[in-house]
Amino acid sequence: MRTMKLGTSTLEVPVIAVGCMRINSLEKGEAEQFIQTALDEGANFFDHADIYGAGACEEIFADAIHMDNNIREKIILQSKCGIRQGMFDFSKEHILDSVDGILKRLKTDYLDILLLHRPDTLVEPEEVAEAFDILESSGKVRHFGVSNQTPMQIQLLKKAVKQPLVANQLQLSITNANMISQGFNVNMENEAAVNRDGLILDYCRLNDITIQPWSPFQYGFFEGVFLGSDKFPELNQKIDEIASKYEVSNTTIAISWLLRHPAHMQPVIGTMNIERLKDCIKAGDVHLTREDWYAIYRAAGNVLP
Repeated sequence: MRTMKLGTSTLEVPVIAVGCMRINSLEKGEAEQFIQTALDEGANFFDHADIYGAGACEEIFADAIHMDNNIREKIILQSKCGIRQGMFDFSKEHILDSVDGILKRLKTDYLDILLLHRPDTLVEPEEVAEAFDILESSGKVRHFGVSNQTPMQIQLLKKAVKQPLVANQLQLSITNANMISQGFNVNMENEAAVNRDGLILDYCRLNDITIQPWSPFQYGFFEGVFLGSDKFPELNQKIDEIASKYEVSNTTIAISWLLRHPAHMQPVIGTMNIERLKDCIKAGDVHLTREDWYAIYRAAGNVLP
């Protein structure tokens, strides 16, 4: 598995993160086999959140990997907090309580990375800073980041937070590529020109924050997978054509499209299917040409100005 630096940290991580949101759909033996396959393939970065399965996903993962000190040092664990039922909560108390719960469920003493999950409009940056300082000094969290945040939201946190924010997990796929499209459509009056995220792609590149695309196969907001969908015939035809050229699957090409971007992204894949997992991992070895990348972008219905 090809590796990369995560943001400004010294962490060397795989270019593919294994998302564990759906691990509670597997039986114990299936979960054990899935995790072992990931490890065998060099995919030792596992992404969690305290809300996945109401915490059950972290517990299932820890049991399936047979967590102990030896295993722990061979993997990279990331989790997220801040989403509560009916609200978002970046208070000091909630962050600290959430991390304690995460560590207990994962059967570990520390997280490699903690992300704040979705922006809390009632956030007090000073409270976040206090929580981060406590978590860092206690050794419970080694690196910090955010998820689904705009440049100004990140800047607001940085007003008080002293730790580097090394990652920003954002929805991005071939069919959900507004953060890319708005960069093409400067001064245009079309829909693609609408700035919905404060130019977060450029901001993260300028500040060496790793973008972690989530739902890399989805269109809309969990409306479905674009691969094989009748809604995207031209896109699937083009992806299949390019997949044949590289002698890989369409799954591999969909991930390699994200990896081809010079922002050095780390896609978070959510599949629990072992063969699709392997196909995603193969994307690290495929380097699309500029012509391939743009052909896929246009085939998704995107029009260059």
